[in-house]
Parts: sequence; C-alpha cells; structure tokens
Amino acid sequence: MLFYCRIFEGKTILLNGLKNKKNYYPRKRRIAKNYNFNTDTYNQVNIYIMNIKYAHTNIITKDWKELARFYETVFNCIAVPPLRNYQGEWLEKGTGVINANLQGVQLRLPGYGDNGPILEIYQYSEIINAERHLANQKGFGHIAFKVEDIAGVLAIALNNGASKIGELSEHHFDNIGVLRFIYIADPDGNIIELLNWS
Repeated sequence: MLFYCRIFEGKTILLNGLKNKKNYYPRKRRIAKNYNFNTDTYNQVNIYIMNIKYAHTNIITKDWKELARFYETVFNCIAVPPLRNYQGEWLEKGTGVINANLQGVQLRLPGYGDNGPILEIYQYSEIINAERHLANQKGFGHIAFKVEDIAGVLAIALNNGASKIGELSEHHFDNIGVLRFIYIADPDGNIIELLNWS
C-alpha cells in the first residue's frame, strides 16, 4: 500500500501526523512531484510501501438484530459467526467507554468472497443518541453499495425501514461513463449510497 510523506524543512512528516518514519520501517519506493499540496510549502512527496489492509466498518445501533437483518435482506450481507458479546477492562481500555458492554454480529460485505471486509453491527448496553446524520455533516459520511438495479434495491430497502434522503440522479463524466446514484438512510439514519456505472 502507498503511504505518503511530505518533505518539509528537511524533515519527513507522515501525512497522518506521525513524525518518526523510522518507527514504521517504511521501504522507500520512489519520489514523486507534489501536485496535491501547496508547492510553496512542500516540494515533493516520498512514497513508502506499508503493510496496511482495510478491515471493517462499525455501526452502533439500539437494536443490533433488527439493523443486521436490514443489511442481510437488502444487501445480501452474510453473518460471520460467532455472535459477539464483549465486556471487561480490555474493552473499556480500548474504547474509552466506562463499563463497556456490547453485543452484535459481523457481516461479510458482498462481492469479495470469504476474505472480504466486514460490516460490524454492534449494540452497547448504554447508547448515546445523536441528531440524524446529514450528507454534509463532519465525520463519517456514508457507505456505498454498487448495485445493478438501483430501483429494485431501493424498493427493497424502503420496504425494510429505509428512507430516501435524495432522489435518483444521473451524471455523465467525460472519458469515464455515466454514474447513477441515490442517498438513502438505513433504519437508524446511517447514510447509504446506492450506485452503478455504465
């Protein structure tokens, strides 16, 4: 995986804010011209190979069984046993949540086989409510599913407790193709994009 570093005042600064690349044993691959940053400040970007792999996305809900059923029904996600039931000092320490106690399930996301990424649907014993998610809200934006039949999946989602945020939209990108997409919300209000390209 590519890991980008900036050269600034003779120091290599990892883009995630970690400043000592020696702790991470990167292998220098090449130096590329900087066309993503202000060239008055940063002259070049070092590219390093890192052993990083995407693992999962986690959704916290007030009823994990109901929300998991939604993703299984609408998006063909597959439950990966065993069911999770976690508590203890180790969980409190890692999450920063006092008296942390959670239950839930891991769902295999569609399209990647048995070793694909996971969608975790978990429920803490104590849930903090927040306002409904908005597409332009700071933080987690949405998850997206590439589907052949947007209208069909949309109908199934709406019949299983989802709601529309936007309307079905289409846009032609030169030399790329036609994008069709819509934003919806799952039963908990988390934003999902349904999309396809042609």
